[in-house]
Amino acid sequence: MLSTLEVVTTVVVGLMVGVEFSVAFIMNRILDALPEDSGQLGHAHGGRMLGALMPFWYIGSLVLSAIWAVAGWHRPGAGLVVIAAGLLILSVVMSILLLVPINNRNKTWTPENRPADWKEQLHRWNRYHYIRVAVIVAAFTLLVAAIA
Repeated sequence: MLSTLEVVTTVVVGLMVGVEFSVAFIMNRILDALPEDSGQLGHAHGGRMLGALMPFWYIGSLVLSAIWAVAGWHRPGAGLVVIAAGLLILSVVMSILLLVPINNRNKTWTPENRPADWKEQLHRWNRYHYIRVAVIVAAFTLLVAAIA
């Protein structure tokens, strides 16, 4: 049973890392290259879509990691899982304090109502997002190492 939990947790966290990596290094560059207002509209749509999904994914990943840490406390690698769970907690706190407020504004913007500094706000979100991606990549790496 613990082996199944390890695999499921690692896959769930790995998929989350893949989505967030793609947003950081692929989707944002595509959206920024679109003509006129298309990019800003795409960012707003992405903010609505992923903003609805990702909280469940982040919290779910954290819960799965915590269950694994408790269930596998007696096994080698438990310390790595605890550190990974700590990093996932950090990613949730970062999201709530730094990224969600910007995203909540961004997802309501249209070319008619966006603020003058909308590009600066998106750049700030991207900077925070790069750090968050590094944190969840580290958590994923620790989870993979804990299985080995």
